[in-house]
Amino acid sequence: MPVSDVYGRDLKYLQLLSHQFPNEQSVFTEIINLQAILNLPKGTEHFMSDVHGEYEAFMHILNNCSGVIREHVDNILGESLSADERDDLCTLIYYPHEKLRMQRNARADSPTWYRSMLGQLITVARALSSRYTRSKVRKAIPHDFSYIIDELLHTHPDENDYRVRYHDRIVASILETAATEEFIISLASLIKRLAVDHLHLVGDIYDRGGGSAQIMDRLLERRGRLDIQWGNHDILWMGAAAGEPACIISVLRNNLRYNNFGILENDYGISLRELVSFADRTYRGGERITPLIKAINVLLFKLEGQIIARHPEWDMEERLLLDKIDLESGTVRLGDGKIWPLVTTDFPTVNPEDPYALTHAETRIVDKLVEEFCDSKHLKTHVDFLYSHGSMYLAYNENLLFHGCVPMNEDGTFTSVRCGDAYYSGKAYLDFCDEIARRAWREGTDDPEALDWMWYLWIGYKSPASGRLVKTFERSYIEDRSTWVEPMDPYFCITKDEAACTRILQEFNIAPTGHIINGHTPVKTVQGESPIRANGRLLVIDGGFCRSYHPKTGIAGYTLIYSSRGMRLKAHEAFKSVHDALTRNLDIKSETDFFAPVTSRIMVGDTDNGEEIRGQIQDLRRLLDAYRTGLLAERK
Repeated sequence: MPVSDVYGRDLKYLQLLSHQFPNEQSVFTEIINLQAILNLPKGTEHFMSDVHGEYEAFMHILNNCSGVIREHVDNILGESLSADERDDLCTLIYYPHEKLRMQRNARADSPTWYRSMLGQLITVARALSSRYTRSKVRKAIPHDFSYIIDELLHTHPDENDYRVRYHDRIVASILETAATEEFIISLASLIKRLAVDHLHLVGDIYDRGGGSAQIMDRLLERRGRLDIQWGNHDILWMGAAAGEPACIISVLRNNLRYNNFGILENDYGISLRELVSFADRTYRGGERITPLIKAINVLLFKLEGQIIARHPEWDMEERLLLDKIDLESGTVRLGDGKIWPLVTTDFPTVNPEDPYALTHAETRIVDKLVEEFCDSKHLKTHVDFLYSHGSMYLAYNENLLFHGCVPMNEDGTFTSVRCGDAYYSGKAYLDFCDEIARRAWREGTDDPEALDWMWYLWIGYKSPASGRLVKTFERSYIEDRSTWVEPMDPYFCITKDEAACTRILQEFNIAPTGHIINGHTPVKTVQGESPIRANGRLLVIDGGFCRSYHPKTGIAGYTLIYSSRGMRLKAHEAFKSVHDALTRNLDIKSETDFFAPVTSRIMVGDTDNGEEIRGQIQDLRRLLDAYRTGLLAERK
């Protein structure tokens, strides 16, 4: 067969590839480079979940890479530095700006201290950089000192110690030019980048803690080295930013209940003045529920009622309780027919004839809030990032990552969910949810159907991000906690069995030796729960970053580390404060469970990235054949 026929289909692609590799020599060089990369150890992956706005704790775990940096410092400098000296170095790596300022204020920033710190940082950075190609390390080096750091990382003794003397002269020049602090900050940043190659955030960045916007600002700085699996709280904010009214009111309710006015007004410029004024003049004060929360609750239940009426297929009629209130007796009748006393009878805007209709004043408030959420530039930047770096689930290096669940039936089969005119289950259902969420952001208020789905994905029983029968009304207005119990999707019980987890992995085309990695449900370690389930097939890494969960969980979060040596779960104690970290060199104490060690190191060639590289090598070999056969002409 003629060569032109063999390459006819791909000739245009090879022509495009030839612009990057114009001759045989350039192709040879790239093939050699890629083959070498396949034989490097895989980069370390860092998994976190359910951060819930706890900015300081999140940043500390991000800075110390769940203890990975301390391990490297101990291994690299354990014989030359004392424990206190290693603590001091770690704190400098975690918080370089703050540590340097503290040294200046204490007049402890002597040339000797600076030289010592520079030497230690360079030693650690050089050791970590050995696991990567020089090209990748260069890309990780902060731009301001890229050339100098690159030289220092690759200085080795020679016969006459010329390189060592060159190295010493560079360090001396740094000290002489008063650039030491900026250089230290750049080295600390590089070490953190090299310690963890990729960050996975398995959902729920938003709500409860007040630092969600700050966390998003920090994530924006890590473009390209992370992915996000949307949690139900993230989807809630995504729906709010797209203009879905019930999502907007839910966002307000969640944050005002935790006194997080700052994220709304200061971070995203959402004015609450008109809502607060309306609540104060419409609802009674002096009760357990404030007028503001009363107003928000009623707005929410009305808006939810309208969505539920539009979607009977979602089977959510049990949430329709405004029409079940008896104000004369001060009771409400729940779906099971039982009647319960209410903690208040203050529902002045609820019309018994049409309980889910907004009043004129409520409509005005909702319309104004929709406009403000849609117009917030800072929020749009953050939600754009959630979409560009996020998804409903991710299959990555034989691990399946999603926040909540894959909805299942009691018999272990995948739940079939009506989605418009079709029914989907398993992977196909999560794919549909991913696409409808993207459609909601793309079309906004021009696509009310997609916006309705954003609300359902936030709170629906068969939502893969939720999987819970949420009892918002009962928790707000009924004192008896027996009515607060929220049934969970069968997934959460069924996946205690390894065979069920294997079926889920196979549904997503992942080998049965892989792992499902979840967040969403706090692991109650004080009650004996374990994050490792189904013989290691399922890992639940929501240990409770949120401060309000600490009494229930007994810890302050789980993170997962997956390096070339296997998988480790890290259980963290509560983070005290940045001040304690700086003044006392206090780190988060963590316990490590090395539950999936490997007999030989995992190399890049064993990963998804390795598969992509082998594909690139195959394409380059075809380009090489095209040059050799004359199908394409080489260029200089």
